[in-house]
Amino acid sequence: MNTQYLTSGDAAQAARLLREGRLAALPTETVYGLAADATQEQAVQANYDAKGRPETKPLSVLVDGMAMVETVCRDIPADAYRLAEAFWPGPLTMILRGNGALPPIVAAGGDTQGVRCPDHPATLAVIKALGRPLACPSANLSGQPSPKSAQAVLEQLGGRIDAVLDGGPCTVGVESTILDLTVSPYRILRQGGLSREEIGAVLGGEKLDNT
Repeated sequence: MNTQYLTSGDAAQAARLLREGRLAALPTETVYGLAADATQEQAVQANYDAKGRPETKPLSVLVDGMAMVETVCRDIPADAYRLAEAFWPGPLTMILRGNGALPPIVAAGGDTQGVRCPDHPATLAVIKALGRPLACPSANLSGQPSPKSAQAVLEQLGGRIDAVLDGGPCTVGVESTILDLTVSPYRILRQGGLSREEIGAVLGGEKLDNT
């Protein structure tokens, strides 16, 4: 297939492609992500296939705020809202309990769901235009470096995906920090663009696992 090249002003076109079940690489402040409409099982399957990603690895979803999180998660703790107020849009992925609204393939059959609000105006515009969360792992072939520019996406996935939206180079350049809020104390599963100290300052350090 031919991979379309889009610019930041093409959010509506990117949303149309996603609504049709296609794949589009989108910019975030961390790395470029490969987006599919998270509500469409076939589109999510195509995402796994394009990356060569094992289907045992769950996909986080991108949202435009906590109201959208509430459509896909349940039993959301008050701390999630505090963290979102402090760090969203930004490089924090929160693991919460899924509510079954998304196809099981998104969470690899598990009962938790990673959610993040990205700090990039073009991608937030795409999410708002679509009105649904995006299943969005990094836009690379599985095992290869995560891309930090549209050109880097094309070098790995050109011809395998429908479009790439060029939003310029990523400003953070490392993946998001992943924080599991389904356990007590909360546990950082991946250290990324947000530090433990910053999270602890909002939650109180006693709420974080020391490991």
